[in-house]
Amino acid sequence: MRIPWTGPLKHMTCAITAALALATASGTAGAATGEVREAYVSMPGADAPGPAADDRVHVLKVGSADARQVVVLVPGQFGAAGGFAPLARELAARLPDTQVWAVDRREQNLADLRGFRRSPDRAADYYLGEHYRSQAPQTVPYVGQWGLGVELADLRRVVMAAADGGRRRVILGGHSWGATTALAYAGWDFDGHPGYRDLSGLVLIDGGVHDAFAGEGYAYRLTTDQADARLAKIAGGEVFDESLTVGRTETFAILQQLAGKYAAARPDEPSALAGHLPAGLRPPAQVSNEGLLKWLFVTHPLVPDISVNPAYTSTAALARALAGPVPSVFEWYWPNRLSLDLEAADPFDDTQVARRLGLRLSHTHEIDVPLYSFQSGLTHGTANAAATWVVAQSRITDATYAEDNAMTHVDPLLAAPAKNTFLNTLTPFLARLAGQ
Repeated sequence: MRIPWTGPLKHMTCAITAALALATASGTAGAATGEVREAYVSMPGADAPGPAADDRVHVLKVGSADARQVVVLVPGQFGAAGGFAPLARELAARLPDTQVWAVDRREQNLADLRGFRRSPDRAADYYLGEHYRSQAPQTVPYVGQWGLGVELADLRRVVMAAADGGRRRVILGGHSWGATTALAYAGWDFDGHPGYRDLSGLVLIDGGVHDAFAGEGYAYRLTTDQADARLAKIAGGEVFDESLTVGRTETFAILQQLAGKYAAARPDEPSALAGHLPAGLRPPAQVSNEGLLKWLFVTHPLVPDISVNPAYTSTAALARALAGPVPSVFEWYWPNRLSLDLEAADPFDDTQVARRLGLRLSHTHEIDVPLYSFQSGLTHGTANAAATWVVAQSRITDATYAEDNAMTHVDPLLAAPAKNTFLNTLTPFLARLAGQ
């Protein structure tokens, strides 16, 4: 989730018709292969500013531990591992030799999610009564140093664990700014080791680099002076990105998860939560719990990035995903430094600004692994155009592109499997890499 706030090819697929046919044939059979194993585990991260207890990430693992291929997925801005859960379960069921790992960044360690293990009413009392542990910039100033370098150092620990000493292939992907992160990993220099050499493929879900979001109205042209000014603000205490703030930094994420819990447990009851919403989010009339979810994600979303199209994603599916309880769909605290670094990485080259910020993007032109890119209607074509540029300026000779302009930015993660163009075109790509 990202919120505001060509060289010669051996294999390039620009149309999706054939891929859809293959996915439908293989997916139906694959979904009946048996139970998918699932675990949410803590893993060691890299050494970084802050307490040693925060040098950890969490990973939602879905599928067989004996799988020979692992797809590691990185959420976008304000996104968390729970957003990938429905997609991960379906992929692992369709592709028994593929396991899916969804990553929660280290900043999710700061969130107090334990209240969501309770009933909706008790969870609402815990959070709306402000009994939970909240974070403020002055309590965690070190988060101001959690930029792209820290995220990729953590992510490399995850990728290496997934590879299991070379026993398994690793496909790295991400949604929105998570796609940007995956590409940055591929082009990063890890003390002389290019990131792409750890990977057997890349999956870009409605995001990327080099004006991937231009069709939505966001083109990044940072100067060194602008970067220095933003660094000064972060050093001065502007640690968190406040784009979704409606009260405390974490209030928006809490309200969405509470809305999901109520809609999942008691969809037809009148919503007691609606009256607690800030004026800008509150529906104008009484609604049910399910109606509140429709109001927040279909009728009146805060930004287009977090809307769903009910033709693809049902309210029930949305409620189940949001309800969690753990992992959650939303990340509570997004570092401003990470926003700055991802904007600086957008040119996808070793620029003056990138060097000023310590971004090690020195291998972007060498990447040579298969790439899949999907775009929804959010960016009006620029996501796949940007992926095409990445292919043209690198050594990638195997690229697959798919699109569905009727889907929203979130639909690829939550849509019903039979209707999910992303899922049904990604499946044959992953099956081919796995030799299935």
